[in-house]
Amino acid sequence: MSEDHKKSMHVDIELVRQLAAVLDETNLTEIEVEDADRKVRVARKINAAPVAYAAPAPVAAPAPVPAAMPSDPASITPAHDNAVKSPMVGTAYLSAEPGAKPFVAIGQQVKAGDTLLIVEAMKVMNPIAAPHGGTVKAILVDNGQPVEFDQPLVVVE
Repeated sequence: MSEDHKKSMHVDIELVRQLAAVLDETNLTEIEVEDADRKVRVARKINAAPVAYAAPAPVAAPAPVPAAMPSDPASITPAHDNAVKSPMVGTAYLSAEPGAKPFVAIGQQVKAGDTLLIVEAMKVMNPIAAPHGGTVKAILVDNGQPVEFDQPLVVVE
């Protein structure tokens, strides 16, 4: 085994543990994260413990290395009592498709069940609905922004 290959196989055990915990909290069967240097996929066999797979990320144009994410999603954004939180890890989209009008805007009135945004997880678009009626006071994420489980997304009061 070459020295370069040994280096590329370094697995961040703490990251794998955090991803396994997300699987337990969300009842997902697998989760995958990727940065400029690596791709980590943690999958659960049915009725079994989580299993981790690591592979080097495909070579692409150089991208900026993201700053380390805090382990506590609440520390990413200010605390909001009436915030609608992400039920999963994924990517937030504020409109149904690129260039389309956003689902909601600050100051807009919404009813319970109205779509506030979409969180894409593993190629599945998951609408995030208003749990109650009220006024959109803040949108705490940007279009296309990665979001963490339980991260505040939109404040509806």
